[in-house]
Amino acid sequence: MNDAPTPDANQTLLHPLTGRYALVTGATRGIGQATAVALAKAGAHVIAIGRTSGALEELDDAITEAGSSATLVPMDVKDFEAIDRLGGALYERFGRLDVFIGNAGILGPMTPLAQVEPKEWDDIVAINLTANYRLVRSLDPLLRLSTAGRAVLVSSGAAHKARAYWGPYAVTKAAVEVLARTWAAETANLSNLRVNLLNPGPVRTRMRAKAFPSEDPETLPTPDEVAEAILALCLPSFEETGRLYDFPTRRLVDFHLPG
Repeated sequence: MNDAPTPDANQTLLHPLTGRYALVTGATRGIGQATAVALAKAGAHVIAIGRTSGALEELDDAITEAGSSATLVPMDVKDFEAIDRLGGALYERFGRLDVFIGNAGILGPMTPLAQVEPKEWDDIVAINLTANYRLVRSLDPLLRLSTAGRAVLVSSGAAHKARAYWGPYAVTKAAVEVLARTWAAETANLSNLRVNLLNPGPVRTRMRAKAFPSEDPETLPTPDEVAEAILALCLPSFEETGRLYDFPTRRLVDFHLPG
């Protein structure tokens, strides 16, 4: 059941996630890809979820080069029944899950709300919000089995603004924040699970280029830089929960979980 190596003291210092299992959605590009590699470099066995088999295989090569291993899961996060099956499959193979990174997301239509097509609305809600709920439902029992379960959901500064034409994206990211904060409140005193959020801010990704096509990407942080911040939230030594790490300001935001 457990095919990850047992860490010794030196491994734990150099590779703090040795012997741990980390699942990343949207793992084949951008922040997700960089985070998967960062987790692998820290010693984790990475369970990589993405839609494209070829891109997953390229990620597998990068993870092997980083000195770790991966389980590749070609899956569309809109396939909710597949998400439901995922938890059971992971339990059968690994017996638990140590890290969950909810990164998969789309920008969606950037048009006035009244002009958003219902299918476009349904798609962005399904990918950005409902998929994360279904993943929480499927993975929560596995994360509670870990000695130091860590979940990080990727949010956006758009969640705190009401900028014209960003409605569907902003609404879903705001909802993801409440989802994560609720999950954190429910697990704060009952398990070893810690649930946090990360706002990457402007980052050199395809999504950013789509939203701001005239922006010089060389002026922006890289996904690798953001991945290091996400990695820090995944370590067993990070004990905070219900917080948002704001990457642009490099600070934790406290949502004041109920005592």
